[in-house]
Amino acid sequence: MNGAGFILAINLFVAGLLSAAFMMIAVYDRSRVAARWLAFAYAIGMGFFAIEAIIPSLDNARVAVVAAVACLLAGMGAFNAGVARKYGVEIPWRLIGTVFVVSLVVNYAIQDLPRQSFTRLALYQAPFAIMQAIAAGIVWKAGARHKLDRMLMTLLCLSALQFMSKPLLAHAVGGWGARPQDYIGSSYALFSQSMATVFAIAIALLLMVILVRDVLTDATQRSETDTLSGLHNRRGFEDRADRALRDAERQGVPLSLVICDLDHFKSVNDNFGHAAGDAVIVAFAQFIRSAMAPHFVAGRIGGEEFAIILPGTNIVAARLFAEGARSAFAGLPVQELPDDRRFTASFGVAELAPGERIADLMRRADAALYDAKKSGRDCVRVSLKAGQRRPTLSVTGNGQKVRE
Repeated sequence: MNGAGFILAINLFVAGLLSAAFMMIAVYDRSRVAARWLAFAYAIGMGFFAIEAIIPSLDNARVAVVAAVACLLAGMGAFNAGVARKYGVEIPWRLIGTVFVVSLVVNYAIQDLPRQSFTRLALYQAPFAIMQAIAAGIVWKAGARHKLDRMLMTLLCLSALQFMSKPLLAHAVGGWGARPQDYIGSSYALFSQSMATVFAIAIALLLMVILVRDVLTDATQRSETDTLSGLHNRRGFEDRADRALRDAERQGVPLSLVICDLDHFKSVNDNFGHAAGDAVIVAFAQFIRSAMAPHFVAGRIGGEEFAIILPGTNIVAARLFAEGARSAFAGLPVQELPDDRRFTASFGVAELAPGERIADLMRRADAALYDAKKSGRDCVRVSLKAGQRRPTLSVTGNGQKVRE
């Protein structure tokens, strides 16, 4: 076996390994439709390398050459479908199908041109370059801005360029054989197959890293998300709150924490059932999500206890937010409860003090919440840093003003 034949055998083996690897990702996480498409793409690509390997043994290779091109283009079309599924872009089936059909017709026709014709080789390679350019366009259209996604788009563009450079390479190394059967023994075949191997493996491995990154990210999010409310659970909230605290210290901006607890929640479960209790949790979580700013972080940190971190917000603004949330939620109806039944919540507010950690801040906010509960519920209490003046009045749900 010559050098080009050895590279061809390696390509066949690598395509099989990549197909199996993507299929393992698809089996591990059945929601990864992109992984199934990519596994299918590399499985089809194996057909191209297999046909290329048997062409030297054929008397008339015309049909076999077209079949090999069809396999490679079909594999690249499936690859593009996988990339589109990964990035949430509509699969350009019409464009892919047009390139596929026109390319096969052109490929069959150009075999009547002289074997060493630059035009013939350029027309042979152009469809592969177009397919790779389509994949790059899909990533670009998705607006992906992560470093790995930009690297993938760059690799796809370079791969398209290497296909277009092959006519120049063929002429530089003495052509690609007088007959299709002679291709495998040419120097051009060795260089061409090697280039294809490098780009195919680099693109596949990068895509694999991107898919594994997505799987791990989703797994982390699921482990840090409260299934009932859809907010962060305590672990997820504290992790993001700690990051927000570090960012606030680095940027020199204030940060506040609001902890809230649903009033008389046990009575809802006792009188109306756990489905009604769940409905209250869901309603309050949806309310918090709609009321808070995009850069705030909210979590369900206990059964009926919630917390919201407010970056860039001092104690005065945080208290206003809590008062507004308390008043608005008290007027909202809740499914599973009688129309005339309203639910209230109590709030504790604290602003980050120099040298504090998230546990310290949560402890102070929780103490303020305890004060709100002792003061009759449906009210807001604040925990002040040294030197701060406490606002003199708090408004409860029944309109009563309470001196703090």
